[in-house]
Amino acid sequence: MSLVEFSASLNDRLDKIVARSEELQHLLSTDIGGDEFAEISREYAELSPIVELVNALRKAEEDEQAAQEMAQDPEMRELAEAELQSLHERIPELKQQIRLAMLPRDKADERSAILELRPAAGGDEAALFAAELFSAYQRYSEARGWRFEILGYNDTELGGLKEGIASITGVGVFAHLKYESGVHRVQRVPATESQGRVHTSTVTVAVLPEAEEVDVVVDESDLRIDVYRASGAGGQHVNKTESAVRITHIPSGIVVAMQEEKSQHKNRAKAMKILRSRLYEQQRAAAHESRAADRRSQVGTGDRSERIRTYNFPQGRVTDHRINLTLHKIDRIMLGEFDDIINALTQEEQARLLAAEESN
Repeated sequence: MSLVEFSASLNDRLDKIVARSEELQHLLSTDIGGDEFAEISREYAELSPIVELVNALRKAEEDEQAAQEMAQDPEMRELAEAELQSLHERIPELKQQIRLAMLPRDKADERSAILELRPAAGGDEAALFAAELFSAYQRYSEARGWRFEILGYNDTELGGLKEGIASITGVGVFAHLKYESGVHRVQRVPATESQGRVHTSTVTVAVLPEAEEVDVVVDESDLRIDVYRASGAGGQHVNKTESAVRITHIPSGIVVAMQEEKSQHKNRAKAMKILRSRLYEQQRAAAHESRAADRRSQVGTGDRSERIRTYNFPQGRVTDHRINLTLHKIDRIMLGEFDDIINALTQEEQARLLAAEESN
């Protein structure tokens, strides 16, 4: 049955997807194995959600036609009209879901992510807010059932954060958190401010899709690896063992330092994990310049005038400047309740992509 109000080209694409899904389903029932089975399974899994929506829409349209015919019978009219009202709501919803499912997808969306957070302008107050924001992301991650592993946490004497890096593991982590990349501005009266004046500080956040070893080939000859004694907390271990590792990727100039673990081997493994993700994001940015997704464009300079979001504590509000969204629930957001912001940003991006598709 034709999918009404869909263009002929979209109908044709959907028919081909359904046919391809049936072909893949047949192949999976045959005697294949190894890499071929894995590749076919992956493609089938990608197509299945769209096929389910198409089948649901076709069934709804068939039910609509049947209800229209039933409405011709006076004895069945009331029942038929109730059915039609329900279908007139469901059919447009299914069509919208199909349109969204057909949008170009960022292949990194389903990946885990590396979160990097640093204070920028504002000294001690920026470091204190950085620590609070890092904790908020940890709470958000744990509430969603993701694994939040701290790779590096360099704090200040006042309890602030000089640098925080975490690996967040789960399905769709990058899709949810990628919009957090940028400069976050905080406006509040610091605890050390005796005059009660509101200060403005900034923190930079970068969210990178986590890279696998197969994504980025790192030539050992391109690396300079320095080992040194860890600094900061750690007791006598600090003075005894050269466990800290600094890896410099010479071609790109990327430097990653790690000293969280007492084992040099573990520190090197964590540093390589971060390095691969930064290199992977560089490659993605080069391939998709329109996304402006490299780390420098994500975090900017950290200047107070650059910001994607403002946390105004005196007024109890959080404003995302990209979509002009203001929420008066700063306490809840700082406890990790980011869903309202992230969902709004996702919907805005979907609307943009739909408009671009329609204009083509």
